[in-house]
Amino acid sequence: MNYGRAALWGLRSLAILLSLAAGCGAFVLFLQFGSADGLDIFDALRALLILISTLWLAWGAVQALIGLTSRASPPPYDDRAPIAGRAVVLMPVYNEDPIYTFTRLAAMDQSLKDAMAAQGCTANIHFAILSDTRNAQTAEREEFLFGKLVADRQGLGRFFYRRREDNTGKKAGNIEDFISRSGSAYDFALILDADSLMEGETILQMMRRMEADPRLGLLQTLPKVIRARSHFGRAMQFSAAFFSPVFARGLAMMQGRTGPFWGHNAMVRVRAFAECCGLPALRGKPPFGGHVMSHDYVEAALLARGGWTVRLDDDLEGSFEEGPENIMDHAKRDRRWCQGNLQHIRVIGAPGLRGWSRFVFAQGITAYIAPLFWLAFILASVGAMAFVAPPDYFPEPNWPFPYFPPSEASKAISLAIGIFGLLFVPKLLIALRSGMDGTARGFGGMIRALGSTIAELLISSINAPILLLFSTRSVLQVLFGADGGWPTNNRGDGTMNLKEGLIASWWIVVIGTVGLAATWLYAPGLLLWLSPVGVPMVLAPFIISVTSRTATGMLFTTPTERAPAPVMVLHDRILNIWSEDLSSPAAEEKHHA
Repeated sequence: MNYGRAALWGLRSLAILLSLAAGCGAFVLFLQFGSADGLDIFDALRALLILISTLWLAWGAVQALIGLTSRASPPPYDDRAPIAGRAVVLMPVYNEDPIYTFTRLAAMDQSLKDAMAAQGCTANIHFAILSDTRNAQTAEREEFLFGKLVADRQGLGRFFYRRREDNTGKKAGNIEDFISRSGSAYDFALILDADSLMEGETILQMMRRMEADPRLGLLQTLPKVIRARSHFGRAMQFSAAFFSPVFARGLAMMQGRTGPFWGHNAMVRVRAFAECCGLPALRGKPPFGGHVMSHDYVEAALLARGGWTVRLDDDLEGSFEEGPENIMDHAKRDRRWCQGNLQHIRVIGAPGLRGWSRFVFAQGITAYIAPLFWLAFILASVGAMAFVAPPDYFPEPNWPFPYFPPSEASKAISLAIGIFGLLFVPKLLIALRSGMDGTARGFGGMIRALGSTIAELLISSINAPILLLFSTRSVLQVLFGADGGWPTNNRGDGTMNLKEGLIASWWIVVIGTVGLAATWLYAPGLLLWLSPVGVPMVLAPFIISVTSRTATGMLFTTPTERAPAPVMVLHDRILNIWSEDLSSPAAEEKHHA
């Protein structure tokens, strides 16, 4: 993925120009539609909001188009070369159930041994569990199960565990603490999340790629979501496996050597990370001050500033993670991401950053304020019909014949088709291409892949108004100074009943009900158009509950469901063995002793 500078900037410029063309086209169409009965302040406001919102949608569509017209390919390197460097696998944990996190490390260790045996090579790789756990009982269980991990894997001298007394800086501070204390012992560090799982073969290939490019500071993989059970989770899992590789390909093409870091399932060169990625606390209090929350994007920008390559190798397989099982867990995680991205307002002007890094920060900020523009467009549309006087069909005094302004309905229909096209067409094109290149076979065949695509579009469309309000609330909370903190992720069963859904979303029901009532009273002509937005809000508790339930049926099939990856099979086997061992009276007595 070493692109020439001129070609890279040409591609970036083309993507920006296409997005601008789509946004300006939507702006002109709306002005033409609004001018049928004379332009007013609401028309101008709505046209501006459509311009901004369409720009954002078009940017995602262009990224997919670039991904569809290119192919993932590995950089030049010897995939069987001896591995000289030393690596450490870092797993930060924070109030997680250690039986799941530690058995993932055991599975990766066995997968590495299997990969090295198959290749006839050796690699010096250690594992470090970096605990920020605050719960005393969970910490006690971590220490007990760490002993079992070392014993089972014969890992004395290869597995390490430490728990910080003060979790300053959260995950970023946890990793920084390890790099400061022990980083000099290693050449590379593979950074994971507590739900990460990676094939040993993938880890070895990442080390070889790092050694083949001495200026490669960070190598990011594209994690696939696995083990989802609910309707919401399986739709996200399908999307991550089916759509995300195409969008990631487009992202990799545009970012080149100034790529992304998503905070996990990525390998860093320890020296580069230590030189560039110390993160001082920002002046002031959270949410805009304090420790950097979305540290990964900042660390990627700092590495690029230091002259290191940051790369997304989207051809690497064998990288996995788990996702939220319901809308509420997604919204809780998104609240943290929202605060972290808006905090980048304080970082975007830092001296020495690459121009593309600043652009990436701007993208992240825009991603969270975009819902405000859509919400403002809806309110302005209702206001236009409620407060603007109807057209005067008799503008000339004493003239007996009415004047009917020309209809511009075709412009409105064209605009609607264009906006929905930016949302739906890229995914439909991905589905069609999957039938031509054979990708669909891993998803149950072309018919099932297309059915899953349509079902994912339907579910995401129903969920979108609910998520829009959660995102809007998050932005407003941050803007008004509320610190969301760093809540523990829910890794277990995410099923929610109707009562829990109502408690979580009653305010969305109120907004949806009031919004539809106001539209019916003041702008009845918009009621049909706004029903796809308002009705899901009114039904939010029901939607949250139903989508959190265990899914059945053949839709949203993914390759890892049809044929689980070898490291997944290893993890299941080890987890079952550990669970049986720990349920015995002897193990319980040893734990309490």
